[in-house]
Amino acid sequence: MNIKIKENALLARIAARVLRSERMAITVGCTIYLWKTDAATFRSDSCWVRHELKHVEQYLRYGWILFLLWYTWESLVHGYRNNRFEIEARNAENEVTILESHLFRV
Repeated sequence: MNIKIKENALLARIAARVLRSERMAITVGCTIYLWKTDAATFRSDSCWVRHELKHVEQYLRYGWILFLLWYTWESLVHGYRNNRFEIEARNAENEVTILESHLFRV
């Protein structure tokens, strides 16, 4: 599967502001949007890449609408950090095999 990476993305900038983060990667479907980091730097951080790839898999597993609804609900009820999708993505940061099935396009 091909994953797109978009640098200097407005969506990632907004997410960084909301989450009070200096840099940001946010995944929507099969595209990873970056703010204050470039694609090369992002790809060199294997834990960060695995985290975002897990979100790609979540979109594929549930579909766009259902995933976005559940993700929003989880965030409202449990908070961003305790959202089950974020927990799953953090757990994937050490899942070496997740990198094997994805290709990147910038």
